[in-house]
Amino acid sequence: MWKRYVVDILEVVNKDAVPPLTEHLNQIDDTNSIKFTYEPEKDGKIPFLDTLIVRRDDGTIKLLVYWKAIHTDQYLNLSSHHPLHQKLGVVRTLLDRKNKIITEDRDKEEEEVTIKKALSNCGYPSWSF
Repeated sequence: MWKRYVVDILEVVNKDAVPPLTEHLNQIDDTNSIKFTYEPEKDGKIPFLDTLIVRRDDGTIKLLVYWKAIHTDQYLNLSSHHPLHQKLGVVRTLLDRKNKIITEDRDKEEEEVTIKKALSNCGYPSWSF
């Protein structure tokens, strides 16, 4: 499987095929201006764009929202000098992302708790989410 969005590529290949495939891809461009690197799956998980793909022991997958390790839960503060519709757009975006990416209800509930806590810390009242 090969999925690409701009410069991010998700591919599913046998583990033994990864180094030779990467080497082959890097030899295609004679100018050496494009270099492919790879990130192997760790603990049955691999990020792709905003999604964390989790492989279960039975071979099925579930999807979660991916947060980089450096993520700080800092969003547009409610007391900032921005129109209310922009602030509510932050809320809508986080909730839409949760609803569109996460595949299991329990994980959606956990993500919603995280979102509400982060937004509360940025001054958002409960009516906004």
